[in-house]
Amino acid sequence: MNEASRRVAKLLAGTNSAFVLHEKTTGLYLRANEVRCGKRFTPFSTFKIPNSLIGLETGAIADPDAVLPWDQKAYPPQDHWPEGWKRGHSLRTAFKASAVWWYQDLAKRIGPERMTRYLKRFGYGNESIRGGIDRFWLGSSLTISANEQVEFLNRFLDGKLGLSPETTATARDLFVYEKTPTYTLSAKTGGGPTGPGKALGWFVGYVETGGKVYVFALNTDGPSYAAIKDKRIELTKGALRAVGAIPEAP
Repeated sequence: MNEASRRVAKLLAGTNSAFVLHEKTTGLYLRANEVRCGKRFTPFSTFKIPNSLIGLETGAIADPDAVLPWDQKAYPPQDHWPEGWKRGHSLRTAFKASAVWWYQDLAKRIGPERMTRYLKRFGYGNESIRGGIDRFWLGSSLTISANEQVEFLNRFLDGKLGLSPETTATARDLFVYEKTPTYTLSAKTGGGPTGPGKALGWFVGYVETGGKVYVFALNTDGPSYAAIKDKRIELTKGALRAVGAIPEAP
């Protein structure tokens, strides 16, 4: 185990977490909690990455900046909804706000046949939409491992998903989470309850810095969504600092 691996292992010690990292230039892989890295979990909102790609590629999203009005009858507000969900959204704003209702509507517009075809093309987790077209990724039938999240993102970055250049360019712009003078972090969070007193959090994406690309996926357990909401990002950024993908915090 090299120093970076030891630092990541120490960071995740005492947590129920998995972390996978692939540095594409050298081909280096790092895995913390290797057994869990291969275990499949519900993707929650990290599925907004493939959902966006499929929507763009099929034309279900004709214009990434066009606003879809919020239909309150079809998607009545829930107690846990943030205020930012309770309005119309475009693809760009829905991805940033992680607006579940917007992506549920998108999945319906894509439809079961096209959704199934693209999940198989992407090799995305267990490829199952049996849980229903508007919620199969939300604690339902679709599951994916941290290893598979990284391989899916690798195929996206390598142009191996069969997507048009237009879809790829729009998506790469859409996925940017944080941009600094030294690195660009493209990523998506995901999380939600998995049982009484249990919640799962995800943070998946890639870092581009100094001519290198680091693809990563982290998942972690906690007693509630509130407990993992910030923790999933803090753990991931700590691991990325440990391997030199992003600089140490000032």
